[in-house]
Order: sequence, then structure tokens, then C-alpha cells
Amino acid sequence: MASDSTPVTQQIGRNVEWSSADLSDSLHHPDLELAASCLLRDRNGKSFEFRDLYREKKAIIIFVRNFLCYTCKEYVEDLAKVPKSFLQKADVRLIVIGQASYLHIQNFCSITGYHHEIYVDNDREVYSKLGMKRGETSTSSGTGNFSGSPHVKSNVITGSIKSIWRAITSPAFDFQGDPAQQGGALIVGPGNGVHFLHRDMNRYDHVPISSLLRYAGVQTIPFGHQRPMLEV
Repeated sequence: MASDSTPVTQQIGRNVEWSSADLSDSLHHPDLELAASCLLRDRNGKSFEFRDLYREKKAIIIFVRNFLCYTCKEYVEDLAKVPKSFLQKADVRLIVIGQASYLHIQNFCSITGYHHEIYVDNDREVYSKLGMKRGETSTSSGTGNFSGSPHVKSNVITGSIKSIWRAITSPAFDFQGDPAQQGGALIVGPGNGVHFLHRDMNRYDHVPISSLLRYAGVQTIPFGHQRPMLEV
């Protein structure tokens, strides 16, 4: 296990694609360079280049599927529990990126209690250039079932009902992002140093938040949620 001060230069889980050898200089990776100039918007519609998020300091960047996804909502609810003081002490930014209109950001933050940085990649350019998956793939060998996330509290049926209800009652009735798009997690910076990348294979394939904090050198907090029983 790497110490907090040692960069984690490979992915974990089942889709390891960047090895430590690939990132030995931890400076220039073609996927990051392709994504660096892509434009994001904040909750006010102001544009930023993707590289602005990690140019000055290390950043934990979470890409969510869409703002109506119940697993994303419940994951971000736990991200909201990370104290700002922990991030400030480690000099690390915590950022969520969605792929809907920026007009949905405020409502998503209201229902999740999320108070850290958040942006949208409405055209999914960063998602695409970083190789984030589309469609859902099982991560359980031969079982056909999806792996559970320690941050998801709802099962498939109740979670889906909640998502549909939020879609119906939303001020703007849309999917708030491409439903087939999967998310992921990236630790990068300052500058172009990539420390960690995980591309989610399905809606439950989240990196545990405590692991992300540890890999970025941030003090961790406990999360006690059990993995959900999935309906098949």
C-alpha cells in the first residue's frame, strides 16, 4: 500500500489501463492533454478550461453519470460529508463533474447537500477524451450481477422510482445527462501529474471515497453503509 505522500500511479479495480510504467514521469499523458482545453461550466454558466481545475493544486475529480441517477446522488451525498478543513489542510480540491446543463447544478447540490466545487461538461468532451465508458458492464466474473458501491443505500427498484420521481418533478423535464454515460474518478495535479484514474464500468462501480481521500493524501472519514442487495 502506497503511503499518503506517494502518488498512486495506476488504477485499481477491474479496469486497469494505465500502469505505473506508463506514468513513470507522471507529467504528460495523451488522454489528459486531449482533455485539458475542453470547456466546463459552473453553476452560473461561466466557462473554465478543464486544466484550470488542477493547474495550481492537486484535485480529486469525480465524474458522475447524470444528475438523476440515484447511485450518483447517494455517492455525492457522501462526498458532501468530507470536511472542507481536511481538504484545505492537504491543499487538495474536491470536484464533481456532471454532464447535464449547468442549470441543473443548483438543484442537484440542494438535494445532495454537496457544498464543494462542481462543474458540468454538457457535451461530454472530457468524458470522451478520458475514455469514460458508455453502457453498463458487469464487473463480477461470470455472474451477470453488478458490484455494489459502499455509498449506495437504495436498491434498484426503490432507487429507480426515486429517479423517475425527481425527473417528473424537476423544473426542466429531461434526463439531466446521457443515461448511458458512465463516470469515474481522477486524481491529478498540480500541473499535469496524473496520480490515479478509475473508469466506472457501471452505476455501482464507484471508488470508495475513503480510498480516494487516502490516495490524495487527505485525512479520511468513515463510511458505514453496506453494499445493497441488487434486484435481478
